Amino acid sequence: MEFDIITLTPEELKALTAVQMKMLRTAQQKKDALYRTAEKEYATFKNIVMTNGMLESTLLEAKRAELDRELSYQSALLADNLIYNMSLNEPFPDEGGGDESAGYIVDYSLPYTDRYVIVRDYYLAIADPDERLALYDADSVARAYLGAYYTTLYNVLAVYSK
Repeated sequence: MEFDIITLTPEELKALTAVQMKMLRTAQQKKDALYRTAEKEYATFKNIVMTNGMLESTLLEAKRAELDRELSYQSALLADNLIYNMSLNEPFPDEGGGDESAGYIVDYSLPYTDRYVIVRDYYLAIADPDERLALYDADSVARAYLGAYYTTLYNVLAVYSK
């Protein structure tokens, strides 16, 4: 997939986390869909103009300009939101953008199932099962971040510690 919603060097692209890459792919797909929809709308409008014998009028130019302005605006919104959301999901944020005490990405815009997977993977990477469970039990960020899933993950981690 070609990414043109924001400008990234190959090194920056490789340095993205899984969550950031997912955000980038989603935003790019939304932008591509906007362009496809605009092209279909333009083709339909062109057919109407041709059918009515008004091909020499300035209607096509005006429609293209209108669609281009709207595409530019919508693309800028997508890019701005993407940059903001990606800055919140840096692995080790410098300022704001998540809880620095958590060793995992804290993004409240993610669904609970994705949050669960992120936190689960983080804690399962800890080799000592007793230490893992103790750290998880003391993790107040995970309590707030996972909500009802906190207890479920606690039970999963407890099974691994046996």
